[in-house]
Amino acid sequence: MIKIEAIVREEKFEDIKEALCKINVCGITVSEVQGCGKQKGYTKYVRGTEVNVNLLKKIKFEIIVSSPEWEQKTISAISEAAYTGNPGDGKIFSYDLREVVRVRTKETGIAAIN
Repeated sequence: MIKIEAIVREEKFEDIKEALCKINVCGITVSEVQGCGKQKGYTKYVRGTEVNVNLLKKIKFEIIVSSPEWEQKTISAISEAAYTGNPGDGKIFSYDLREVVRVRTKETGIAAIN
């Protein structure tokens, strides 16, 4: 089992969700997060005072898939839907998952995510 985490622009939420549904990846967890990277934020004015905003609002997708084939399909779908070509498009992380337990039924492993 593999966990994929994608941190992307807020405005790409619907595009990514739709792209995942098209490949039948419907089990997702989504969080609103903040962070910074090479984009380094921006400057805005609040009540006439210049304020540096270096933590930008992003969306974090967390997805568990069963195999390397699904990992590649999922990463490709997210990458294509999130792409703008500008700094701040985001990052995708993937790593092995040791165990999953469905609390209600006590199922483990792949059975717990299907």
